[in-house]
Amino acid sequence: MKASKLRDMTSDEIGHEIRELREQIFRLRYQVGSGQAENPVRIRYVRRDLARALTILRQKERSVAVGSKA
Repeated sequence: MKASKLRDMTSDEIGHEIRELREQIFRLRYQVGSGQAENPVRIRYVRRDLARALTILRQKERSVAVGSKA
């Protein structure tokens, strides 16, 4: 997922996306472990998407916190 798409989302939408990505990682790890995965490298890209979403969520939270102090 592109960072620009995540930046356009609200914090709640990003939180929902984070939950979905974590579930997807769980399913992919299960598939890799049982030998059913069609593309085991996909887990790498999903983990990167998760990290990207967490980073942007943190940036949004910090910008709100900084803005409320001013």
